[in-house]
Amino acid sequence: MSTPHKHTNSLIKESSPYLLQHAHNPVNWEAWNTEVLQQAKEEQKLILISIGYAACHWCHVMEHECFEDEEVAETMNSHFINIKVDREERPDIDHIYMDALQMMTGSGGWPLNILALPDGRPFWGATFVKKQEWIQVLNQLQQLYIEDPNKIIGYAENMANGLKEINAITFDDSHDLIITSEIDELVKDWSNYFDTFLGGYKRAPKFMMPTNLNYLLHYSHSKQDEGVAEYVNTTLKRMAWGGIFDHVGGGFSRYSVDTKWHVPHFEKMLYDNGLLISLYSKAFADTKNELYRGVVKKSIDFLKEELLDKSNGFYSSLDADSLNEHNKLVEGAFYVWKENELKELLKEDYPVFSEYFSINSYGYWEEENYVLIRDSEALDIAMNHSITKIELQQTIANCLSLLKTEREKRNKPRLDDKILTSWNGLALKGLTDAYKYLENETYLELALKNAHFIIKNMMTEDGGLYRNFKNGKSTINGFLEDYSSTIDAFLGLYEISFDEQWLEQSLQLTKYAIDNFSDNTTGLFYFTSNKEDVLIRRTLEVADNVIPSSNSMMAHNLHKLSKYFPEDNLDIRLDKMMKTMKPSVIENPQNHANWLHLALLMDQKFFEVVSIGENYEPICKTLMKNYLPNVIFAASNAKTSNLPLLMNRYVMNKTLIYVCNHGSCQMPVEEPSKVLNLVETVI
Repeated sequence: MSTPHKHTNSLIKESSPYLLQHAHNPVNWEAWNTEVLQQAKEEQKLILISIGYAACHWCHVMEHECFEDEEVAETMNSHFINIKVDREERPDIDHIYMDALQMMTGSGGWPLNILALPDGRPFWGATFVKKQEWIQVLNQLQQLYIEDPNKIIGYAENMANGLKEINAITFDDSHDLIITSEIDELVKDWSNYFDTFLGGYKRAPKFMMPTNLNYLLHYSHSKQDEGVAEYVNTTLKRMAWGGIFDHVGGGFSRYSVDTKWHVPHFEKMLYDNGLLISLYSKAFADTKNELYRGVVKKSIDFLKEELLDKSNGFYSSLDADSLNEHNKLVEGAFYVWKENELKELLKEDYPVFSEYFSINSYGYWEEENYVLIRDSEALDIAMNHSITKIELQQTIANCLSLLKTEREKRNKPRLDDKILTSWNGLALKGLTDAYKYLENETYLELALKNAHFIIKNMMTEDGGLYRNFKNGKSTINGFLEDYSSTIDAFLGLYEISFDEQWLEQSLQLTKYAIDNFSDNTTGLFYFTSNKEDVLIRRTLEVADNVIPSSNSMMAHNLHKLSKYFPEDNLDIRLDKMMKTMKPSVIENPQNHANWLHLALLMDQKFFEVVSIGENYEPICKTLMKNYLPNVIFAASNAKTSNLPLLMNRYVMNKTLIYVCNHGSCQMPVEEPSKVLNLVETVI
């Protein structure tokens, strides 16, 4: 642990919990800012850039081994300008230096440590490094910089050119849009990687890929592909059964280190949980599987209990590490159980619980600790114990409630209490989907509170967005991902509230992004606004990872908004983006799943369902709880509206439902069942 009384560096002025964790290191850390970069140029000193985040286990280990050490600090302070970066606050910096590290070493990760010229161009990088090796490398490279600077400068020039090249994307007007027959082939090839027994891909570690699963759920539904549907549901079930899901307190960790979703790195991130709440809500609508409903409920409970600020913004994450009974920071200490502890707590219910959650060799982790994991259907366990399934579920619920009470007595993991716009957007979208498909009014209330928080605290004076919020202030301008996920969330909020201010906000933010982030040659959007200083390159973020890329989310937003506001010609921009991206999507579909998802939406029939009249609310609720991925909704009780889809459609004393496709509508109907027959078309 740090010793605050001995040292303080300039990170003490920052608001990011990750930067503040390093504010008492003997290293003279600086935050990333123009003054520090200018100082490096003036003093002709190399820059040491170390990037991490508050919930990162190996970042803490390296801090303890290196950055809290006086000998290391002396080496770093003598020769380098040392800059600490919170990757969650500054993904723009992280993008560039992570690309650099991957070019240098073939792999990436955090902590991400980079040495760069005084102008920021990188020439060496590594992730976790032990103390002696770290000192040795720093001394050698500093020596080389003095004796043969041209060698380092030449390498840095090549790196800078390489960083621009790997992010260069060209537009070719000869490309057509991706069509269904191409999509079928891509999914077929992709399916070779599927682990059909345990879900996910055939490898460890296993990351939950909500964007990929969201696409495959839609694909299997629209194509009635039972093989893909079974794979998606196996994955969702095994994730929900796994140790990666916190059965006691709800919410998911980032990934599991094994193939069966058992032992995670225990950090819990807002973005994973926002995306997974969306995904499990849709999967519930598609399958009516009660397991999925339970996952959504417990995950939202986790957000409310652990990550919700009193002002209704959501915090970023909980750390993997917490203090154990010996007051030592240990990964997972808050979450794991010992067998004798469970026997003592659960008494006569222990035999049922231990079978249900594998307190055996399957659920064993290390050092007498178990991570709760399921491996059997509830009905089979109920039969083994001669009880009904309902009795079993009641017993398990009682046991988990006891464990939760007991767990509250432990030291909690550290909280990263900064609030990020893009991650709040993902959580807000999760809440809108949860309300849409599970119809729980409290989800709508929470969604509206969070949306008003964003409007009140994250908007700039000129109509843009800030990135962060902490201690009542924002210090960083928004990146493209802040816009793309907020627009998506506000569109989702319009579709469950039918309050047109959310649609209007979505359009205004989209226009702001077009004005300030556009790359006009490709139709894509830069990650940073044209108001910011350019660092080596302006990144075009297009590959979908755990979080969909900011550009693919913007493309989805343009697709929806072009249906709501056809006269704004957003579809022209969208077509250009899709043509630009076609070669990348075809070459590597699993890294572009959100683009592939949009290609499917654009190639199949897409409907606008419009309900107008006094009775629109119950009608929309009845329709929307069905899984209809190729439909957007508009509704109103107003006689007049400026929304093109609603114009001139009001009829006195009637509630009419119009099913439209590209603006041309079928004859209006009054029964929701007739609408479902019209839109549930299989391509």
